[in-house]
Amino acid sequence: MGTRVVIAPDGFKGTVGAADAARAIADGWLAVEPGADVVLRPMADGGEGTLEAFAGAFPDARRMPLRVTGPAGAPVDATWLLLPADEATPGGTGVVELASTSGIELLHGDLRGRDASTLGFGQAIRAALDHGVSRLILGIGSSASTDGGIGALTALGARFTDAYDVSVPPGAAGLDELGKADLTRLRPAPAGGVLVLTDVTNPLTGTQGAAAVFGPQKGLDADAVARADAGLSRLAKLLAADPDAADPDAADPDAPGAGAAGGTGFALLAWGARLVGGAAEIAKLTGLRDAVAAADVVVTGEGSYDRQSAAGKTTGYVAELARAAGARVALVAGRIGDDADTSGLSAVSLTALAGSAEAAMQDADRWLRAAGETLAREGKDTR
Repeated sequence: MGTRVVIAPDGFKGTVGAADAARAIADGWLAVEPGADVVLRPMADGGEGTLEAFAGAFPDARRMPLRVTGPAGAPVDATWLLLPADEATPGGTGVVELASTSGIELLHGDLRGRDASTLGFGQAIRAALDHGVSRLILGIGSSASTDGGIGALTALGARFTDAYDVSVPPGAAGLDELGKADLTRLRPAPAGGVLVLTDVTNPLTGTQGAAAVFGPQKGLDADAVARADAGLSRLAKLLAADPDAADPDAADPDAPGAGAAGGTGFALLAWGARLVGGAAEIAKLTGLRDAVAAADVVVTGEGSYDRQSAAGKTTGYVAELARAAGARVALVAGRIGDDADTSGLSAVSLTALAGSAEAAMQDADRWLRAAGETLAREGKDTR
């Protein structure tokens, strides 16, 4: 029997998605060991690539196209994913990714810190609800905005107005004027619940909150950060006091992950959702845990592997699972930082293989295949 290989990389940001990376590494491995039993489990942590991770694990899933309002107000073509129905979810499960509807990559470097909105994310959630899904899984990483999720809740029927009952503008700018929250027409969450995948544990406000930590990355200057933080505090008080919130007690601004996606985590808590760690939950939901338990080798990867990768990031989580199962752990990275700890790993750098970062990025598929071949040969040498 051939080597059982589980290939579970994260995406290589800006270059190649997790699913395509996994296929390329697999092609390289099979070129050296055609008899290998290769299982693909592309990974994500709730950000970009979450949809692809589920699509790779559920061959019968259906992509549901739609057009939404992007983070800067322009139309964006996106999809949500319909997972097959079962006894617990007769209407199926809808997977919606914020990154592809209201994500920062959609701005192409033109950061819109003050007016970027989560409206499109909410529109995609609404489309899944209109279809009749029994459960929702929402990935909220890679957001472009700091709007506290008011854009998403607006798409679901909520209304946010100023002191004169005029709807507030989109984005963090709307938080400046926020005076009232009306949730009487907010769509109810599906019967099977709402699971929110995030890779951060920040609270909504304060020095570790959404505005202070992530606002500058989204184009907010010091003054705008302070104003957004004050606006998020105002939003927290309004939602916690609103009797129409699904669970006012759950609308806790200090809850881990409430500050995720510019405060969208908090808005979803107020809607009745449950926040969980993205990588661990995706591993469970896509069957990665079971696949790794029977593996001889587990290959993970990402664009840049550094000191932080082993602690909390997707690659570190997959490597932990592999070690616990007694499998050999291998890593493919676009680049491996000087501060990275690669002890106990078979590590391959695409930059080293290609001769430069530019060459590696220009033909990522070729060098990912080459990395798969390298790891397969190393495996043969150690057997």
